Amino acid sequence: MCEAFRTMPKATIAELAGRVGGGGNELAMSCDMRFGALDHTIINQMEVPLGILPGGTGTQRLPQLVGRGRAMEMILGGIDVDAVEAEQWGLLNRALPVDELSAFVDRLAARIASHPRQAVALAKQSVLNAESMPLPEALAEEVFLFQHTTRNPDARRRMKQFLESGGQTRDGERDLNRLLERLGSDRVE
Repeated sequence: MCEAFRTMPKATIAELAGRVGGGGNELAMSCDMRFGALDHTIINQMEVPLGILPGGTGTQRLPQLVGRGRAMEMILGGIDVDAVEAEQWGLLNRALPVDELSAFVDRLAARIASHPRQAVALAKQSVLNAESMPLPEALAEEVFLFQHTTRNPDARRRMKQFLESGGQTRDGERDLNRLLERLGSDRVE
């Protein structure tokens, strides 16, 4: 299940506003992004104190996200990590006040959903390739996927609209977010 979340051709986001441990943390780590609530989110891997080990991807994903030493501290120590520390370590993308968390995640999810599905899926695939392929092969695959997206009629239309709207100009770059949001408002698949 965790691998299905990690590799599906859609963006996956975990919003954590409480305690998440063991298998719940392994599922959250399999998502593309994780956001936590300050003063509410607690993350741990409690298996080793129970006499077992994290068996749902925890020993593999945690070192990728936080590094070997911190993964060992969490896994072998069975310690709790709060949202601030989890953000500093790279386990959370961001730690936000609880009353801002859902709105932030909803805005991000809506923004991603406004982008062409093919571009999201292939960009995610390319990022995942960085984990599983040697760099020369991953770079070659990135070029292949990039060329594939540039052949998409919707992408061509969006790039043309971007240029016609001044996206390549100094003023366009200063207002890039608004310009990109406008491109997403008339989404064509």
